[in-house]
Amino acid sequence: MSGEPQLERALARALAEELRRLRAVSGLTQEQVAHAAGINRNHYQLLESGLSDRAKNTPANPRLSTLVALADVYATTVPDLVVDVFRDGGTPVEYDQTTH
Repeated sequence: MSGEPQLERALARALAEELRRLRAVSGLTQEQVAHAAGINRNHYQLLESGLSDRAKNTPANPRLSTLVALADVYATTVPDLVVDVFRDGGTPVEYDQTTH
């Protein structure tokens, strides 16, 4: 699928935005969130930036277990954590298949 890299980037950006929003609302630091979720602070920083590797500029694609842990930290559920990633019909935000 030719739009797959753009899709992955759109998903990663939307998740990153939601993680930053939730952290701002919670008043927690990146270090506190990472510790509570059982992940390393650098990994969490990458998720908030939408990347899995800064050097390669690859989009973030966290494991389900990481999403579960983060949802727990923010007292929410995985579906609620990622709900803003999608708009009507399950199409990812920022990604329009008609243009890719």
